[in-house]
Amino acid sequence: MSILSGKRVLLGISAGIAAYKTVALVRLLIKQGADVKVIMTPAAKEFVTPLTLATISKNPVLSEFINTEEENPTWNNHVELGLWADLLLIAPATANTIAKMTSGQCDNLLLATYLSAKCPTYIAPAMDLDMYQHLSTSSNLEKLSSSGVAIIPAEEGELASGLVGYGRMAEPEHIVSYLTDHLLHVSPWFGKKVLITAGPTYEPIDPVRFIGNHSTGTMGYCLAEVAAQFGAEVILVSGPTHLVAKHPKIETLRVTTAEEMMAQVKNHYKKVDITICSAAVADYKPAAVSDIKLKKNDKPLELVLVRNPDILAWCGEQKKKQYLVGFALETHNALTYAKAKLQNKNCDLLVLNSLKDPGAGFGTTTNQVTLIDKHLSTFPLELNDKRIVALEICKFIINH
Repeated sequence: MSILSGKRVLLGISAGIAAYKTVALVRLLIKQGADVKVIMTPAAKEFVTPLTLATISKNPVLSEFINTEEENPTWNNHVELGLWADLLLIAPATANTIAKMTSGQCDNLLLATYLSAKCPTYIAPAMDLDMYQHLSTSSNLEKLSSSGVAIIPAEEGELASGLVGYGRMAEPEHIVSYLTDHLLHVSPWFGKKVLITAGPTYEPIDPVRFIGNHSTGTMGYCLAEVAAQFGAEVILVSGPTHLVAKHPKIETLRVTTAEEMMAQVKNHYKKVDITICSAAVADYKPAAVSDIKLKKNDKPLELVLVRNPDILAWCGEQKKKQYLVGFALETHNALTYAKAKLQNKNCDLLVLNSLKDPGAGFGTTTNQVTLIDKHLSTFPLELNDKRIVALEICKFIINH
């Protein structure tokens, strides 16, 4: 999952030949999980059609202050557009648009939105070689950069005039890569160390049998992937599961039993900033484990069970600077039990699953959870893919 997932991207298109590349750019942004809206300068419509961009983005394309084509003309509110966006990307940014941005001119909807926006702004310059090298252009780019606008460098290659040199708009893949890297480095997760437990634990009865549960570890692995995509260094302590974490920022430590999981948590807990205990740890284990396979007979088999270590409770007791997240899976009186668990285990956030909710819990690709903060306020999330639920949980942690 990309750090662009869930981001609201406002794409501004000015009138340059590179505007044709924005069709691929919109498609790539959406593939990364972004919600994209497009604003065009009136002249930009000569290079790429609003219909094409509207079809791909699944949002109306705006270019005028007033929608005069409607029976009852409406106003395209540039202030609301600026507030909607998580980031404003102007690509291509022509020499004309760059000059107007620098001087504060406001003669079209795109410029009005830029002047109103509170979000980060990125521009991808696109123009011919001599225009790009002109002192006025380089001066304008320096002024925009010093005011906080991120400049996506123009690239070298053949230009529309036939000249070869710098001035080409960065390729759509490179623009998306630039946005991802930049957002990663300014992310609140960047450089954070995150400890996540995931999956079940298996408590052996004999060399063949064990006590376990139906957890697949999917939720924990999704959380690890999202945290890593946001720039965190993740230590994933995983119980038995077929899942594999592929992100290079995730270190996976495989364990089988609750005691093994506890040992790994104790080993890493003091050096992390955030701990997410999403594993379904067995509460009990057999008091004695047979060295040989127990043979069945006509007599009942009796097992004496003893308590396993409570990993979440230990983390809550030891907590100093860490932000601690616990999980609860309940079948009845869900909110009551979950709030009590949050307080008893000294959590900052508790994620509640209820097996009464269709599509939630173990063995599904979806989940429906309620987030409970340390003030006991509740924030129910809709049923969604576990990757999206993981994203929402990580966003909540960032905001709190």
